[in-house]
Formats: sequence, C-alpha cells, structure tokens
Amino acid sequence: MSIIMQAADQMELGASARARLEPRMGPREAVQVLLEDGETQDALKLLARVLPKRYAVAWACQCARDVPLPLEDKAGAVLAEQWVREPEETHRRAAFEYANAGGYRSIGSWLAASAGWSGGSLAPASQETPVPPPDHLTACAVVAAVNLMAGLDPARFEHRRAEFMARAMSLLGAGETQTS
Repeated sequence: MSIIMQAADQMELGASARARLEPRMGPREAVQVLLEDGETQDALKLLARVLPKRYAVAWACQCARDVPLPLEDKAGAVLAEQWVREPEETHRRAAFEYANAGGYRSIGSWLAASAGWSGGSLAPASQETPVPPPDHLTACAVVAAVNLMAGLDPARFEHRRAEFMARAMSLLGAGETQTS
C-alpha cells in the first residue's frame, strides 16, 4: 500500500477525498489535489500525517507563535518545542504528562500531545510494560492544535487554517515523509 493511501486510512479521510487520491501520488501532490477540490480538513489530516513527526510538531509550534495564546497554552508549546529541539525521552514524557494532565482540552494540551505521542510509551512512567502510541497519533494532535488555533478568530477560521497549511506545504518539498 502506498504511503498516501496508508495515511488516508490512518487519518480516516472521507470517501470523497479518498476518491481523489491515487497511490502513485507524492505527498505534496496529494495534499494539493485535496486543497484544490475544497477538501481542506482532509488535506490538513493528510498533510499532518505525511510530514515527519518532528516536522509536524515544529510546524504546529510555528503556528502557535503567530497567535495570541494564554500562558497555559504557551507552556504546552514550550514543551513541544523542547522535544523538537532535543527529541529525547525525558522531553517527550514531560510533554505527554502535560497533555494528559490538561485533559486534551486546550491548544497547549494538543501541542504537548503532538510531541508526547511521537513515540515512547503512553503508559504511566511507573509501568514497566510499554504501550507505544499508534504512529498516526502525532498527526491527530497536530490537526487538533492547528484547527483550534485557526478557530481563535472564528470569522477568519478558513483563511487562518489555509495560511497555516501553506507554511507546511514547503516542508513537503524535501520529499521526506513519515514511514512509520
């Protein structure tokens, strides 16, 4: 199965979006086709999934720098950025714990979750048996964070989300995609 079709399955793209995709498409082409056909939410999901996890988290953090966030949300962004700069287990775990404590109810929680769900274990730190996150969870958290940030100004939601996505499209030019 192609990377595009696998990502479409994992991110549960709608039937109309899936019908527009072809297995031979590259990530940039696939996302662009969805955008051109007005399938913006599915394009966002696909974009977040085909980016390498660190790129996806870094992109969400970059978007967060452009919107006014309360301190709680900034704290989640700081934890996610720390993991991007130094993708070590201690940083991932700190982001995961922050997101979990926040109940995934805020932009900061979703930003932290994007890093926290990037690998490692979702089990409590005291549990010996690891519970690895499904590979697409980072993308799910990024989608939630980007949509919430775009929604800070409901009148500009679509415009803001398009601006955010345009930034990430350049990241697809490198030809790197998530393979796991």
